[in-house]
Amino acid sequence: MRGTSQTSTTEEKEIAKKLSHIKARVFLESRAFMRECLSTLLDSDPLEVPLKAYPGKIPELPEEMGNISISHTEDILIVIWHEEKIGIDIEKSERKFNHQSLAKKYFRKNLDTKNINKLDKKAILNQWSAIEAAIKWEGGKLANDLKQWKYIKHEDKIFHEKKNLKLQLNQFEYKEWTISVAMKSNIFINEQFIICDMINN
Repeated sequence: MRGTSQTSTTEEKEIAKKLSHIKARVFLESRAFMRECLSTLLDSDPLEVPLKAYPGKIPELPEEMGNISISHTEDILIVIWHEEKIGIDIEKSERKFNHQSLAKKYFRKNLDTKNINKLDKKAILNQWSAIEAAIKWEGGKLANDLKQWKYIKHEDKIFHEKKNLKLQLNQFEYKEWTISVAMKSNIFINEQFIICDMINN
C-alpha cells in the first residue's frame, strides 16, 4: 500500500490535524487502506474514489457505487464492499473477556438463564459479533441497540424486535479471527462479496 500522504485527501489531512497523534495515524491509515481497496475495485486512482469517511461516522460512497462497511480491533482493519447495504464485524477468536457477565448484561432475554453460568465463551463471542454486524448494517449505536437485536443461530439470522427487522448472517473463521457479515437479503450465499484486510500485515 502506498503511504498515507499519497492516498489521503486534503480534507482528510485537515481532519487529522485536529486529532491526537495516535488517532490521526489510525484515521489516515484506515482511510488510505479503504481508498486502495476501492480503487482496485473501481479501477481508479485512490484519490479519485468519492469516499466520505469521517471520524465516528459510517463510511459512505455515492449510492450508485455500492456500499461499504468496516470493522477494526486491536491493530487490524477489515473492509467489505457489496452492491447492497452491508455490515461487518471482526473479533479475535481467542479474545479474553468475561463472557458470563456480558451474557447476563446484554443477552439475558435471549438465553436459557438456568444454564447461564455454563455458557460457552465462543458462543457468546459469536453472538456479540453477529449483533455488531447488524448494528453496522443499520447504522445504529452499540449502547442503544445491543439489547434489541437477537441472534438466531440455527437460522443464521439476526432479528430486531422493536423495528421488526430480520437480517441474514454469514459468520466464519479467518486465521485467528471471527468475522460476521449482515445483509437484508441472502444473496451473499450464492454471490461473491469483496473483502480487503490488513490482518497480520
